[in-house]
Amino acid sequence: MSLIKQFLKSRPEVKVTFVVTREAAGDAHQVFLVGEFNQWQPHAMRRLKSGEFKTTLNLPTDEQAQYQFCYQLIDEAGTERYDNDWEADAYVPCPYGRDNSVVQVQP
Repeated sequence: MSLIKQFLKSRPEVKVTFVVTREAAGDAHQVFLVGEFNQWQPHAMRRLKSGEFKTTLNLPTDEQAQYQFCYQLIDEAGTERYDNDWEADAYVPCPYGRDNSVVQVQP
């Protein structure tokens, strides 16, 4: 799992590439990114030939210092499992008894 950030000079945004490694995805058939930045609505991640899942989003840097997120992994049987980014900037407790990953969007 990794976060790759590129701060844009022309706009108050950071381009964040979210990558779920093959090891982290396990036997997931689909992976969705959910978080504050998309009102916790599933955003499908693209599966690569390597078995990784990847997506890139532009997140505003002038609204808040960080955003919470996690991944929804779905196996072939349709079973859902939520997981955190193993290399997130931080973690915060959520009301469902687990932690959410944090991506910091200010340099």
